[in-house]
Amino acid sequence: MKIGLIFLILLAGAGAHRPARAAGDVARGKDVFAQECAECHSVRESKNKKGPTLFAILGRKAATQPDAVYSDALKGSGISWTADKLDPYITNPRKFVVGGKMKYDGLENAAERADLIAYLATQH
Repeated sequence: MKIGLIFLILLAGAGAHRPARAAGDVARGKDVFAQECAECHSVRESKNKKGPTLFAILGRKAATQPDAVYSDALKGSGISWTADKLDPYITNPRKFVVGGKMKYDGLENAAERADLIAYLATQH
């Protein structure tokens, strides 16, 4: 009886010591970037395309990439790009920044957004 109880306690607590799963998968995020973002954005340091480069996007204040064109709405948003800001923006850019110019309907899949943000976090 005592051994069985100890086993159950150990079994119940086994998952508590596992490392937390990363927020997203970088390799899958690279694929999501290629499918969803690469037509208009790059991740090269000084390579703007139709949209600004997303190199070192995390921590950057919105609408500050040199030589990129931004809407007045994004310029006045006061946003600094964190994962918590990028997620709703990527979900629906025009809803998150009303009056913004990004011509993208959004990415509904939460796992793909997490993967994409994990990938962008590596681009610095």
